[in-house]
This record gives sequence, C-alpha cells and structure tokens, in this order.
Amino acid sequence: MNSFTYSPPTVVDAAVRERTNRPDSAYIGGGTNLIDLMKENVAHPTHLIGLKKLPLAEIENTPDGGLCLGAMATNADTAWHPEIEKRYPLLNQAILAGATPQLRNMATDGGNLMQRTRCYYFYDLATPCNKREPGTGCSAIGGYNRIHAILGASEHCIATHPSDMCVALAALEAVVRVSGPQGERTIPFADFHRLPGDRPDLDNTLRPGELITALDLPKKGFEKNFTYLKLRDRSSYAFAVVSVAAALELDGNIITDARLALGGVAHKPWRKTEAEQLLIGKPATLVSFRLAAAELLVGAEGHAHNAFKIELAKRAIVRALKQATEMNYALDTNAFQNSNP
Repeated sequence: MNSFTYSPPTVVDAAVRERTNRPDSAYIGGGTNLIDLMKENVAHPTHLIGLKKLPLAEIENTPDGGLCLGAMATNADTAWHPEIEKRYPLLNQAILAGATPQLRNMATDGGNLMQRTRCYYFYDLATPCNKREPGTGCSAIGGYNRIHAILGASEHCIATHPSDMCVALAALEAVVRVSGPQGERTIPFADFHRLPGDRPDLDNTLRPGELITALDLPKKGFEKNFTYLKLRDRSSYAFAVVSVAAALELDGNIITDARLALGGVAHKPWRKTEAEQLLIGKPATLVSFRLAAAELLVGAEGHAHNAFKIELAKRAIVRALKQATEMNYALDTNAFQNSNP
C-alpha cells in the first residue's frame, strides 16, 4: 500500500473544493472497492477525502412521492429500510444479492455506482489493459473472457460493470444528484455510466471534482410484480454471470408497463426501451417474454469463452418475467404448458 494523507470534511462544498484543488486525491466512502484497488496498485491517490462526516446518509420521502437515498447511506441500511422493502422491493432484492453482509454494512449507495470492473486483467499489472492504462491494449479480447461483455463493448474493452444494485436502479429509472465546482446537477441513471468506446478508462459521466450526493427514486416502484434474478457460478458471494431486473404492471393478464435491465453483460447496466415496449399491451405469456428477450439481446456478440451468455441471458429474461408475473397473477396454465424458458 502506498502512503497517503487523509482529511474528513464536514460539508459538501469543502469536500468538492478539496477534490478540485488536489488532482491526486480521491473521495472515499466505505472504501470496499477503492482500498482493494490501492492495495493492488491499480489506483494511486496520494490523498483521500473521507465522506463519512458529510450529512448524506438520510433516506427520505420526496415531495413528488418518491424516495431520496443519501449517497452515504449504506447498502444494508438501504436494503432493510421500511420504505425500500415496501415500495421498492426490486431494489431490496438486488442489494441483498450482492456482496456479503459485512460488505453491505460498509458499502455506500454512492460508492456502489463508482465501483470498478472486476476484470481479471484490470487487476493484473503484468497484463495490458486499456481501462487501467489507456493505449496498452485489451488482454481480455484474446484471452480468457468467460465473465466479459456481450453487449455494448468495443475493440478497446470488453469489461463488465459488477454492481447488482445499479441494475435495479436502471430499471427503476433513478436519478443521480451530484455536486461539483460548477454547482449541483442531476443525471438520469441511464446517462450516468458510459460504454467503453475508445475511452474505457472513463467509467461514468461525472465531471472533475463532482461528488454524488443522493439518488432519487421515482414514485413508481413496481412493488406488486418484480424480480431480481442473478445467475452466478456459486450460490452466494459471486458476481453475476447474467442478472435480470424485471418489473411489470399488469391489468389481469395484460402488461400495461414493463422495465427490464441486465447485469453482467455490458460496461453498464443494460436497458433497451424497445424491448420493454414490445411487452406493453401484450399478454403475459412466454411468447411475449421471448420476443422481448430477443430484442434486448439484439447486437450481442460473444467471444471465445462467453458466447454462451447470449442464450443464457435470453432464458434468464424469460424466467425473470415469468417470476415477476406469477407474484400477482394466476397464469393461464396452457400458456406455460410443456415450456422451457
């Protein structure tokens, strides 16, 4: 571990000012990812700006009927908050599917958005990695790439975003609040994370010095028909090979609104509104689900070791939609007879 200095500001403006004036610095919340990166010599900040004394840990109702999650609220406090369990159970499921209880007790909501890829080559300083060191190449493309992206990748990077929480936030259409040298602004969740393009070292659209202060959840939480399905190599404490956040509104057997987001398949949570539109106004059947799954995977490209993820993702989408539907609707047994998602 390289040596570093530390300061714990108590107001947001002071934290932003310090980060802006110290290009060698980094914000640190729970530190569950940054400390690992520093230990592995992937990240090299010489000054850490501690955020725990900032008044950003509250979870509060918003005037428009939504919910505001303070950026310093822990993942555990968020998952088990009564309003999350009642109104946004999809987010509760996604958070609890990630990490360990110990990590969820430390990790913050703002930090969850900022965690970096778990690509083997990103952490291995002996191998080229455009995300770690732009211009050196992507070892995953010609190497072992079983866990890597099948959507939205580029010739410069095929890494995936590791978060479970972010997949649910994408489906729920959260909004990210930030504060920076130019003041405060909001970023729709769909615009927060970047695809790699020719700058895979840039994970998000934050401007220099900006700090995440809160996440706003809209009023609609899809609390009646939802599921978070996570497929992984072992039953717990593993990153998703493929994950699906599915949320529906139903009128009898007819889908009136739908949200779908995938994890483990791209540089960011993968959502495509065209796939959701295919479901709206349609009956909740396997036929409808398969059409949406096919649309969501349009453009998917496998590599030497991960091509299986394309079909796996399609089946996972169908399974997740089926699970979400069955929560509140007695399905026509004929619709699923002799079927295999």
